[in-house]
Amino acid sequence: MDILQKITADKRKEVALKKELIPIEIFEGTPFFDRKTKSLAKKLSLSKTGIIAEFKRRSPSKSIINNTAMVEDVAFGYEQAGACGMSVLTDEIYFGGMLDDLLLARENCDLPLLRKEFIIDEYQIIESKAFGADAILLIAAILTRDDIKQFSELAKSLHLDVLLEVHNEEELHKSIMPSLDMLGVNNRNLKTFDVSLDTSKALSQLIPDDFIKISESGISSVEAIKELQSFGYQGFLIGETFMKTDDPGASASKFIKSLL
Repeated sequence: MDILQKITADKRKEVALKKELIPIEIFEGTPFFDRKTKSLAKKLSLSKTGIIAEFKRRSPSKSIINNTAMVEDVAFGYEQAGACGMSVLTDEIYFGGMLDDLLLARENCDLPLLRKEFIIDEYQIIESKAFGADAILLIAAILTRDDIKQFSELAKSLHLDVLLEVHNEEELHKSIMPSLDMLGVNNRNLKTFDVSLDTSKALSQLIPDDFIKISESGISSVEAIKELQSFGYQGFLIGETFMKTDDPGASASKFIKSLL
């Protein structure tokens, strides 16, 4: 069993338990559930830099990245830096995240927020809206085409943008459908953790122009972004580069300024 399969198996148990404890009606009654969302896809389409800055404490591949940064400070810092959006990892077991991180980010910045999670059930999408998300991530490697259609259409009905993440051509072909807003290419092989920007370059021509193209993982330099922009990418998900510093917001600010 590879790490992605292990994460997914644990996530199914976690969601099953949550569904027993917290009914959907609770989420539908929260203050953020009726909040007007902000489109991450639209913001990226109008941006010259396209940075989605991530809040991430740790990962299976790197262990602890930053265990001291406060999400409220980072959210404020990312907004001041001029990021297009903020990605918040909410998986606790493998990434040290929590849903409250999403809530705190929402309360401390006005950026479009992407909930980065291993979504395997509609329940998590309704939960995302209740906790202040503007967009959700769907991972093609752990979902069927029917799952992707069902989940993305539910998200759109809740006015959430949908970022669909792929790792190869097979995943891309099974996933393309009108209910997606953004197609992300993860440069990290989730089975081996090897990272190569060649993955984004190779898949760029296969992604229809109807979708905002996003490159994810392994992006640490301005040169890499400029190169990927020439392949049609408008969004760049960056976490580790900022989060491994003492002040992620200041790091993001310096990085974004150097892109302009």
